[in-house]
Parts: sequence; C-alpha cells; structure tokens
Amino acid sequence: MTAKVREPKNQEELLLYRLSLRLGPVHARQRLGIEQESEALLLGRDKRSFHLENLTNAPRLIRFCLKALGLFGRAQANSRKLRTATNTFTVHNLPPAFEGYRILHLTDLHVDMDEQNLQAVIRQIQPLDYDVCVLTGDYRQLTWGPMEASLEGMARLREAIRGEAYAVLGNHDSIRMVPALEDMGYRLLLNEMTPLERSGEKIYLAGIDDAHYYKAHNLHKAGDDIPVGGVSLLLSHTPEVWREAAHAGYDLFLCGHTHGGQLCLPGGIPVTLDSDCPRHLGRGFWRVNGMQGYTSPGAGTSVLNVRLNCPPEVTLHTLTRGPS
Repeated sequence: MTAKVREPKNQEELLLYRLSLRLGPVHARQRLGIEQESEALLLGRDKRSFHLENLTNAPRLIRFCLKALGLFGRAQANSRKLRTATNTFTVHNLPPAFEGYRILHLTDLHVDMDEQNLQAVIRQIQPLDYDVCVLTGDYRQLTWGPMEASLEGMARLREAIRGEAYAVLGNHDSIRMVPALEDMGYRLLLNEMTPLERSGEKIYLAGIDDAHYYKAHNLHKAGDDIPVGGVSLLLSHTPEVWREAAHAGYDLFLCGHTHGGQLCLPGGIPVTLDSDCPRHLGRGFWRVNGMQGYTSPGAGTSVLNVRLNCPPEVTLHTLTRGPS
C-alpha cells in the first residue's frame, strides 16, 4: 500500500515543501534556519565581517557626508551611468565549438534600490549579443524583510534577458526567493552543476550558495560530477572562496559582492571591499593558482545609490582557445 503524502496546509508549509523538493530537506532547513538566526545582524556569523547595510542610519550618514563635500549629486548620477565592460578568458583546452562563446555577467543588481538604475540596466543589455546570461547574486536591497519589490524587478529584468539565465544567491537574497525566481525562468544553481552544450560539445557551469554571510556553499557538491579534463566555470557571489575554488580545480570563476568598493578614492582605490580576500581580487580580471577569475563591481548599489571613481557595469566575457 502506497503511503499518502500530506499536502501543505499554508503558504509557509508550501514554501518548505517546494524548497525541500528542490534542494533537499537538509539544505532547505539549514538555509531557512540560518536566515532566521542571522536576520539584520551587524556582525556576520564568523563575528569578523561587519555588515554596513544592516546599520539603520548608514544611508543617512553617507548622504550627509557626501552632501557636506558637495559630492552627493555627482555620486548619485554616477550610479546610473552604466558601462559594458569586456573581458576575455583564454582557455587552451576549450572545446572548439565554444570558441568565441560570450557570457553576459550581471551582479549586485539590488533591483528595488533605485528604479532609474534598474531601467538603465535593462537599456544597457538590450542591444548586447551573448550566448548565455549568468547572475551572481544580491537582487534585493536589504538583507531581510519583504521580497515583493525585488521579485517584481527581477521579473522585469528576466523579460529583457534573451535565452538561458543561470543564477546564484547572494548575502542579500533569501532562499525564499528561489521558487519565484525559478518560476520566472531563472535557473538557480545552489551547490549544483549543469552542462552547457554547443554543437555536441560541453563545458560545465557550477554555482554555489552564498559563501559570505550564510556560509551555505559547498564546492565539492557543486563540482563532483564535472568530468576530469572538462572546462569548468564557477559562479559565486563573493570572491572570498577563491583559494578553495582554485584547489578544487575550477578553470574560471565569476563573482561580484565587492561593488569594486563603490565609493573609491581617485584612481579607483577602494576604501573598503567588505570581503575577506586580497585587494587585487576586488575588481576586474585576476589569476590565482592557474584559475582565472573576474570580480565585477556590479550594476547596482548597496546602502545608498551612489558611486565615486567606480562606475557600475554589466560585463561581457568571451571564451577563446587563444592563438592556434
């Protein structure tokens, strides 16, 4: 006799049911529990990282300082002037079918932060030519509270993205957002891997859950099924797991989180990166132990919609085998 599965009674039970089916009951319970325990804390669970975005008076303080210096108007205008940055990864064992393959990389959108910024992102990506889009987290303005505005913004963005869109979560994102994001057509990679196929050849795209605030990442689970010799690309919200990812054998690493500093000194020198990683990993292309990486400064802003000496960007990465 087949056991009858108890139907969920309310929205909370339905959410847990869907997340358990999607992620497995352990990951679902773990992430939900950590979120509840960590909500709006100023110090991270490691007691070392400080989360300015959770300080209630931070936007007011930053606005006051910038106005006192006569920089607020300029900084706010800067946050809405997106550019399209380009980067090339040379991978000598890249399958020939993937020569010239283009990846649109979006990160740190914080879509409910500033309507004008979201519109600028949508305008910026519309004329671009790419084969796949990847998103590396932080879709919500705050790290807690309502999600409706961010989900509405993400739905509008999804309509502007052509083709497949693969995503991971950031420290501002709740696991509760996953069912809605996937219903929109985003494919979340939460310690998971999926092959990307072109003309019968494959590369392997992996993604991990947030490694910065929630520490829910699992590089091994994400990469265990990647075949030896297969070209692998890892999506992470933050660069701070660069060492583990390189030793795990990933070829390419895409991330965000740092905002490039967002408010930088002349010359683009960041005041802070809010990430436990060397400064040379804080923005742009880098290489560590044979792994190539790129940390995007992101398209949006955190705490306050301002930027100085650190323009927002969407990024087009091109894969190549290099000179023949």
